[in-house]
Amino acid sequence: MTALLEIDGLGKSFGGLRAIDRLSFVVHEREILGLIGPNGAGKSTLFNLINGVFAPDQGSVRFGGVDITGAPPHRIAKYGIARAHQIVQPLEAMTVLENCTVGACFGSRNLSRRQAEAAAYEAATFVGLDDRLAIPAAHLNIAGKKRLELARALAAQARLLLLDEVLAGLNPTEVEYMIGVIRRIRERGIAILMIEHLMQAIMSLSNRVIVLNSGQKLAEGLPAEVANDPQVIEAYLGDPELARQLHGGS
Repeated sequence: MTALLEIDGLGKSFGGLRAIDRLSFVVHEREILGLIGPNGAGKSTLFNLINGVFAPDQGSVRFGGVDITGAPPHRIAKYGIARAHQIVQPLEAMTVLENCTVGACFGSRNLSRRQAEAAAYEAATFVGLDDRLAIPAAHLNIAGKKRLELARALAAQARLLLLDEVLAGLNPTEVEYMIGVIRRIRERGIAILMIEHLMQAIMSLSNRVIVLNSGQKLAEGLPAEVANDPQVIEAYLGDPELARQLHGGS
C-alpha cells in the first residue's frame, strides 16, 4: 500500500506536559485509520499538529511525499487535507450551500466561483443536505450541522479527511446514516484518519486502529487485534463505558 500521510517522531509539549511523545505512524491511500484512546491521550493535539494549528517541537509530517511540518492551516488545506471538527462552528448567517462554497474556495484546488458552487452542491448532496441548501446554517439541528461540517470538508476536494468525533451527539439512526456516508467517502478513494469514542462504530469502519495513551502509541493493528490487546484493555479500565464499548457491549 502507498503511504499518503507519514508521521515521524512527532513531539509536542505545553509547558511541562508532553502531549505528543515521539509518535510515528502512516496513513495509506484509500484507507480508514481509527485513532482511539482515553481522554487526554493527545488525539486532538495530534490533529492540530497535522493541520497546522500547532507546530511540533520535534519530528516531521509528510503528505504525498512533501514535508508539510509546521505549515499553516490554509497551506495544509491546499495540499489536500481537510478537517471536520468535533465542535461544529458553521457560518451560521450563511446558507448551507454558501458554507460548503467557502470550503470549496479554500480547498486543494483553485476553483472559480462557479466551480466552487458546483463542488459545494455536490458535497452537500452527498451527505444528504440537498433539501436544505438555501436555509441558514443556524437553523440546522446538531445532526444537520454535523453533516454540514463533513460536507464543507468534502467540498475542499481533499485527499485526506481528519474526522474529529463526527458521530458525537447523534442518535443511533443518525449514527448509522453517518457511518454509511463515511464508507461511501472511502469508496471514492479518499483516505480518512478519524477520532471516535463510539468504539463499535470505529471498529467496524477502520482498516486499522491506533491507540494513543499519554501522547504515545500504545498499540496498532487490525481492530480485533487492538480490542484484545492487554495494554489497551488496561488503558481503558479507568473508563468503564469505553471499556464496555471496546468489547462490543450494549
